[in-house]
Amino acid sequence: MAFELFLVAAFGAMLAWGFGDFLIQRSVRKIGDLESLAFIGLIGFIGLTPFVLPDLPLLFLPQNLLLLAGLGALSFVVAMFNFEALKEGKLSVVDVVLEFELPITIALGFFLFAESPSIFQFFLIIPIFAGIVLISMKKNFSFKKHHLLEKGVFYAIIAAIGLGLCNSFTAFSARSVSPLLAIWIPWGIIFIVSMIFILKKHDVKKMFVNASRFKWLILGMGIMDTLAWIFYSFSMAKINVGIVTAITESYPVLGVILGVALNREHITMYQILGAVLTICASIALAVTLL
Repeated sequence: MAFELFLVAAFGAMLAWGFGDFLIQRSVRKIGDLESLAFIGLIGFIGLTPFVLPDLPLLFLPQNLLLLAGLGALSFVVAMFNFEALKEGKLSVVDVVLEFELPITIALGFFLFAESPSIFQFFLIIPIFAGIVLISMKKNFSFKKHHLLEKGVFYAIIAAIGLGLCNSFTAFSARSVSPLLAIWIPWGIIFIVSMIFILKKHDVKKMFVNASRFKWLILGMGIMDTLAWIFYSFSMAKINVGIVTAITESYPVLGVILGVALNREHITMYQILGAVLTICASIALAVTLL
């Protein structure tokens, strides 16, 4: 695969996450977080099965299976902390805290792969991070000391660290095993673990009712989130993990656009400035790789 295609995959992940998170937000509010996670895992696992068949012999190596199973368990835990952060905390504050997955991913990329951006690339990553923070600033945004004591922020800090770990170990799995298996096995584990908790709550009947009632929303959510992680996995198989993550972190820009277009949300000048800054810096960062 040409290097340019790996770069296109990074921007594909950014777009898919923009649409996917918009649909996930709606799905969580309508059917619940565990149920949404179960459907994402099921749709991704079934959809990828025909494409992973040639790579299945790689799972006979115990170290590969153990690595992917660990990644699946980690992905489930991180997703639950992420959902709880958004449920318990103030959205504007939680969004900012979650963005710290970017510096964490860059740091882990250095230790795992001996990768680090050039000085010029580093100075392009800074405005991407700053732009995302500006996008998160709603009209009455404030970040005071007491926010650090809120339950949602505690969950968000754990989620940000976990997302950085997930990003890095997805890259490691994509490079050492297979980009598709790095998504397929974790998605299967996420579905199984989610269903165990749903069965314990005796919510299976409710889940099937919601599956019928919101089938297009659930299908769109599962497809978009799976595509995002596939693009992300493929791009990291070749490109610096921190740079790929910086590019894909631009997806909140699409969330702002969708919020204005579909939900008629009002945005501030800070958010407009953040969107322009993030997109321009992401494109410039991509150009440095060509």
